[in-house]
Amino acid sequence: MKRLLDCTAADFEKMNGSDLRQSILASEGRTIVAEVIGAVTPYYPAVTNAEMAAAFGADLILLNFFDVFNPSMEGLDVEVPDTLVRTLKRHVGRPIGLNLEPVDLDAEKVEALVELPEGRLATEKSLQKAKELGFDFVCLTGNPKTGVSNAEITKAIGRARSIFGPEGLIIAGKMHSAGVAGEAGGSLMSTETLHSFIEAGADIILIPSPGTVPGFTVEKTAKLVDAVHEKGALAILTTGTSQEGADEATIKQIALNSKMAGADLFHIGDAGAAGMAIPENITAYSIVVRGKRHTYVRMASSILR
Repeated sequence: MKRLLDCTAADFEKMNGSDLRQSILASEGRTIVAEVIGAVTPYYPAVTNAEMAAAFGADLILLNFFDVFNPSMEGLDVEVPDTLVRTLKRHVGRPIGLNLEPVDLDAEKVEALVELPEGRLATEKSLQKAKELGFDFVCLTGNPKTGVSNAEITKAIGRARSIFGPEGLIIAGKMHSAGVAGEAGGSLMSTETLHSFIEAGADIILIPSPGTVPGFTVEKTAKLVDAVHEKGALAILTTGTSQEGADEATIKQIALNSKMAGADLFHIGDAGAAGMAIPENITAYSIVVRGKRHTYVRMASSILR
């Protein structure tokens, strides 16, 4: 198995989720994940946000605000909606993942919540549809004001594992409270919560990057990452609190702190500008994590390779 650093579009096309996990592991903490929204006008409408993020150095693309029962992507027209994901994968030459949200209707709320369509919820039906559409991995997490709880994430991991099987790649965790009481700041997650995710079947555990959520220092985050690694899972550290729209100096500090905390994957969110991080911030993030060599090769590599 090639390390992800050396993979091209042809390599990604052959991979299942288990292969992708091993390729990430072999890259020793040098994998960049860019989250994008396709339901808004793209940063530049001539191309999708997914293509833009890939061009600026992202290895994996994570779609947010995507309704599996009404597949659409601004900037990409397809005659048959159910072919959209596979078409997008051919356009970017990278693995494509999907956020689905395990909303907890019984959770205590700290703010007014938004109601989501079924195609964005982590239900059995939606997960099955995501598999049919051809997503390479699924991320079980919560957007702001959605009411996603850690307890419900744990339940959703079990559903996802039964549907995607042992070769599926499942990411799970929270970047912020998502409007749930008792799961904010330093109380967002504990070692016990992370272990429950892994025991339920998650491959990669999502933890906020140091400096993105109050109380998440390098030391605290590193302890959580160590707990994940001890159980044989990987850790993705996330920048999903709109700091993806901060200045490059802030992005570089978050990136280096995340590296010191032990991240296997580095996530940058979609709230920088027009449904994606500021493109230059993706590149800056990547250069800190793995230098110009691997960043520029990823940016320049043709989808025909």
